[in-house]
This record gives sequence, structure tokens and C-alpha cells, in this order.
Amino acid sequence: MNGTTGPRRWAVLINDEGQYSLFPSELAVPGGWREAGFVGDQDECRRYVEEHWTDMRPASLRRVMDGGSGRGV
Repeated sequence: MNGTTGPRRWAVLINDEGQYSLFPSELAVPGGWREAGFVGDQDECRRYVEEHWTDMRPASLRRVMDGGSGRGV
């Protein structure tokens, strides 16, 4: 990786909250993140994230909101 062009290959990462991130594929995955199973150039990875990250709410918020639905008044 050089300072002017950036990495050529990116990995899509996901955390326990279901949030996605792009990360240079040649680096070790940081703590709290895991590989989502997709590596490509930046545009390919962005498309992957757009297709798969359809609910921007963190997983903990989705659980609370989904658990609250259907309750009586």
C-alpha cells in the first residue's frame, strides 16, 4: 500500500451490531470485527454493502424495537 493510491483490495467487515465497513484486505482484521466473506475493489465492496446492509439500525436497537412490537396498549 502506498500513501497516494491506497489499497487495491478491500475486505468487507461486519461487527456484532451488524454494521459493515470496508477495510484494506492486506491488514489484520481489527478486534470487534469479522470478515463478511467478500473481498474486491472499493466499488465492488461498496455495492456488496449496499445490497446486504439494508437496515442501518444497530442489531441491539432492532432487537429492542422488534420486541416492543405487537404489545397491547
